[in-house]
Amino acid sequence: MGHRPIDFGLPRPYIGLNGNKRASMTTIDEIRDNFEILDEWDDRYRYVIELGRTLEPMPEAEHSAANKVNGCVSQVWLQKLVDRDGGAPILKYRGDSDAHIVRGLVAIVLALYSGRTPQEILATDALAVFDEFGFRDHLTPQRSNGLRSMVERIKTDAKEALAEAS
Repeated sequence: MGHRPIDFGLPRPYIGLNGNKRASMTTIDEIRDNFEILDEWDDRYRYVIELGRTLEPMPEAEHSAANKVNGCVSQVWLQKLVDRDGGAPILKYRGDSDAHIVRGLVAIVLALYSGRTPQEILATDALAVFDEFGFRDHLTPQRSNGLRSMVERIKTDAKEALAEAS
């Protein structure tokens, strides 16, 4: 289709439950490869739901108004964790939703953005990736708006982190 794969580099770890344990999320390139293998959208939807099941559990206390993403029909929460170890801030996220498919979409957004610097976040065009996956044609307008709201929230966090660093 003329799309060139986007190279996002090596996968970045996220913070585990105990704060010290580190695990690796599914990378955006792994998700892209799996989408290419799955021809039917029913299979792709099931895969997105499975991705949601791989999310690190989000503590109930973090299901707060401060972490709630506005603009999503389903309940969506993104908890920002800033790692300032050794220079540029790295933004890491935990996410959750009350809807299975949306939880999977959260997992895709986190694979794209979590563990990145503010500059990397601002330089990444998530909508191009979502179009590459076919979401525009296969998600309801409400779900697409929710995806955009998650991306806008993370990009706002990145801009704030840059402002704080300067």
